[in-house]
Amino acid sequence: MPKVLIIGAGGVGRVVAYKCAEYPEIFTEFMLASRTKSKCDEIASDIKADLGYDKITTAAVDAEDVPALTKLIKEYDPFMVIHVALPYQDLTIMDACLNAGVHYLDTANYEPKEEAKFEYSHQWAYHDRFKAAGLTAILGCGFDPGVTSIFTARAAAHFFDEIHYLDIVDANAGDHGKAFATNFNPEINIREITQPGKYYENGQWVEIPAFSIRKDLNYPDIGPKPSYVLYHEELESLVKHFPTLKRARFWMTFGDEYLTHLRVIQNIGMAGIEPVNHKGTQIIPLEFLKTVLPDPGGLGEGYSGETSIGCRIRGILDGKEQTYYIWNNCSHERAFQETRAQGVSYTTGVPAMTGAMMLIQGNWEGAGVFNVEQFNPDPFLDVLGKHGLEWHERVGVDLEL
Repeated sequence: MPKVLIIGAGGVGRVVAYKCAEYPEIFTEFMLASRTKSKCDEIASDIKADLGYDKITTAAVDAEDVPALTKLIKEYDPFMVIHVALPYQDLTIMDACLNAGVHYLDTANYEPKEEAKFEYSHQWAYHDRFKAAGLTAILGCGFDPGVTSIFTARAAAHFFDEIHYLDIVDANAGDHGKAFATNFNPEINIREITQPGKYYENGQWVEIPAFSIRKDLNYPDIGPKPSYVLYHEELESLVKHFPTLKRARFWMTFGDEYLTHLRVIQNIGMAGIEPVNHKGTQIIPLEFLKTVLPDPGGLGEGYSGETSIGCRIRGILDGKEQTYYIWNNCSHERAFQETRAQGVSYTTGVPAMTGAMMLIQGNWEGAGVFNVEQFNPDPFLDVLGKHGLEWHERVGVDLEL
């Protein structure tokens, strides 16, 4: 089987590495690379201790340095790159993959450093180059985006003639015991949720103030949670690939205490992404805040509770209205026991490994740049539960939306 190169050694990189090591018949060996090699070495050491897998090479690389990336990829000669570093680095890693002639997979779409706005246009523009090179680039193969898009594809293929209304619902009902912490990179997380909300309805995008639409939704095995409409990247690709959609929204849960901390951070300027002068040194407030907040990769130990992420869909089958709900719940404790990472990292890392497996085994194929909902959802979902993310579905349920 071919080698893979994983770029990124945070919580998600840890999970991807662990899950690859759990399937040595597919991932016979791999490289783990990051700006900080010691993080890669720690993960490799943990995997050897926990699983006995020792076919991991580690390396230091700057993921924004295309020549250095190209050199590393060519020297290691992997079948593909699994990119789980920062979304700022999507384009440089895609460039390096083209230069080296290898396939590409990521979990989040590109976002410019200087603007808190993410959209797929930057990466979709690479389609012709990847197609001409005979290479595959898989975009957004985490959970959301990723599994939520594959859930939608399953619904469209097997349960509806047309899907009309899509609500992606994301609850984290876990408790990490910190006064305030983000479950993935604070810089990315805070930029994402503080921008204006947006949803798709009747052929156009409707922009709303952040956190201005709230509804208490019931989540399986969790109960009611305050949920807010915000913009999430998979909406952009889903309304493109499922043109029968009349409305598409994304909901995420936030507690009152979390929102209070967030308002304070914004009000005192710590969510800013423009440089400010501090004692003669230019610093970016949000980058400084990231330095003092808890490391998301270190939240796993003692993290209790679970996540619940799914799709609630309304549409037409045989001329009649039908409702459908498909979801996964993931235990933070179980994720930590298996990978020494918390559940949010786990729900992103497992699909990334599964998507890589789909490409290696030929279940997903094609030259160009693709979002995951463009592939056959069935082989992916056939093994996702085995890989640690069991999913459930119900037809004819009250969607609450």
